[in-house]
Amino acid sequence: MQPTIEPMQDHDIETVARLRLAAFFEGTGRTLEDDAAGLRKLLAGDGFEAALVVRIDGVPVGSCLLVRDELEPAHDLTPWLAGLVVDIPHRGKGIGTTLVNAIEAHAASVGVETLYLYTWEARDFYAALGWTWVETFEQDGETMLLMSRGLGL
Repeated sequence: MQPTIEPMQDHDIETVARLRLAAFFEGTGRTLEDDAAGLRKLLAGDGFEAALVVRIDGVPVGSCLLVRDELEPAHDLTPWLAGLVVDIPHRGKGIGTTLVNAIEAHAASVGVETLYLYTWEARDFYAALGWTWVETFEQDGETMLLMSRGLGL
């Protein structure tokens, strides 16, 4: 079945939170309940922030967020593309690219001129999508890359 991208719904939260925990928070002490609560708060927001999911056969297999504030930001910038995750069996099929494009489109629709993200491992992926290097820095003993993308408003 063809993947579909839709706004995250409350019934998606636990599945998405599990994907996010495995991808980003393993060994950090962040719990499923912590992440689910953050996603619920995002869904209850004012519509500027967004949480999108990719579904295959009705099951969420990926997600991406537009948020005002990134977790423990090292920079006073906003807004952020955050939390891009695709379940391992579905990677390499264009789902991540489609999610990034959808978040960029949403951001542009609410007046965002420049979007930011943090990454290290996925820097080549984002560069291929038109994101540019801003700064390399260290945070919590990890090398990080701040990237940005002008949305051409």
